[in-house]
Amino acid sequence: MAGSAGNNEPESSDSLKAFGAIVKVFRERAGLTQEELAPLLQYSVQTLASIEQGRRFPQTEFVERAEDVLDALGVLRAAARHLARRPGLAAWFRQWAGLEEQAVTLCTYECRVVPGLLQTEAYARAVTLSVPPPPDEEQVEQRVTARLARQQLLRRKPPIAFSFIIEEALLERHTGGVEVTKELIDHLLNCTDLWNVELQVIPLHQPRHAGLDGPMRLLETTDHQWLAYSEGQQFGQLISDRKDVSMLLQRYAKMRSQALTPEDSVSLMKRIRGAL
Repeated sequence: MAGSAGNNEPESSDSLKAFGAIVKVFRERAGLTQEELAPLLQYSVQTLASIEQGRRFPQTEFVERAEDVLDALGVLRAAARHLARRPGLAAWFRQWAGLEEQAVTLCTYECRVVPGLLQTEAYARAVTLSVPPPPDEEQVEQRVTARLARQQLLRRKPPIAFSFIIEEALLERHTGGVEVTKELIDHLLNCTDLWNVELQVIPLHQPRHAGLDGPMRLLETTDHQWLAYSEGQQFGQLISDRKDVSMLLQRYAKMRSQALTPEDSVSLMKRIRGAL
């Protein structure tokens, strides 16, 4: 969830809106519509529109391709360096989000929602709209944009080693409806093709479960220190005490042995997808 459903929302994403406006200016300068430019960039029209509207953080590949296709004179590349990476993140989560960007290993167990790093836009929107009080349109856009922006970590260079453990119930819940769930599972399957991403599912029937105390996040820093993060309804806690972190590492290791293997997890997700 990553502070996504709380009410502690930060500043507006002005830098994203500014970048989107610059893309639009160069697109119109080139005499191209969104429908014409999107295939040249190898992105969907919807993604291009979201970036131009300042609702989506542009991936590095997008910036580089747009620079070349639009002959942007280095302007897009320079503007991208000043994008704010924190709009839409709850205050208590921002410190952890900053640590994530420098991590060499990230481990996540979730029993409430599919981790933000693996969400689709439609699923992120459904999660945001599910938890009262109802957010206004601007809050929804901020939260969804922030969630999608963090997904650049999946393809960061140097790469991060990711381990995700999720509950089968998260896929059976059909958050957002059947079509949203279909798209979500397709996206999860695509993520498992990334060599640095390992995804395991804990089946509905698992009598022994080391994660009954709730979700957890663990990361290894560049100097090989391990830190942890725990999140509740309206707060998040960074955990640095070695004894506490060691305990959570033990629990996470146990859950990896209790979850389905990555290969069996893929098979289960395909069966769930096929039954929808």
